[in-house]
Amino acid sequence: MVRYGEPGAVAWVESLGGPFVVLPEVVLEAWSGSAGNDDAGDDYDRACAVEGFIGLLRVGSAEGLVLGDEPAATAYLLAQGVFVRWSAAESEEAMLGSVDAAMRAAPWEPELTWKVPGPVVLFDSVWTGEESRLQEHVRVDLQAGSYGVRAAYVEPDPQTALTLVAVRRLPG
Repeated sequence: MVRYGEPGAVAWVESLGGPFVVLPEVVLEAWSGSAGNDDAGDDYDRACAVEGFIGLLRVGSAEGLVLGDEPAATAYLLAQGVFVRWSAAESEEAMLGSVDAAMRAAPWEPELTWKVPGPVVLFDSVWTGEESRLQEHVRVDLQAGSYGVRAAYVEPDPQTALTLVAVRRLPG
C-alpha cells in the first residue's frame, strides 16, 4: 500500500493501469484477474468492459464492485463510507480536506444495490484473488447486507479533482 504523509495516514492503492475491484473476501479466490485461460476472456477483461465509474460483476456466489473510469490511486475513508479516487490535488492533505465538501456538492449518478456477504477487499483487478493478498490492497470490514453504491466526479477547486464512490448500508 502506498502511504502518503505521516505514518498511519490513509492507505492508497495504486493500479498498474486498469480498473480496481472490490470483492467480498469469501469469493476472493474465484477472481482470475488477467490469468484466465478460456477464450471468453478473464475477470480482468470483464472489469475493463464496465463503462463509467462503477459496475457490478458476478464472482462466484457474490457480486464484486468495479471501480472503473481511470486508474487513479484509491483509498477507503471509513468515517465517510466512501472510496476516494485521487485524480488531482496538490497534496494528500488537500485531497482529504476536500472530501466532505465534495460529497455535499457531488452530482451523484444513479445508485446501484450491492449485496455483500461480509468484509471486502479493494485491489487492482489485474491480480488474481490469491495474488491480491501479496499486492497493494485494502480490506474494508463491511457487515453482511445490502448497500447502496453511487459515484460522482467532483472538482471542488481548480487544483483538486476526485471521484467519490459512496457506500451506505440499506435498511433491512
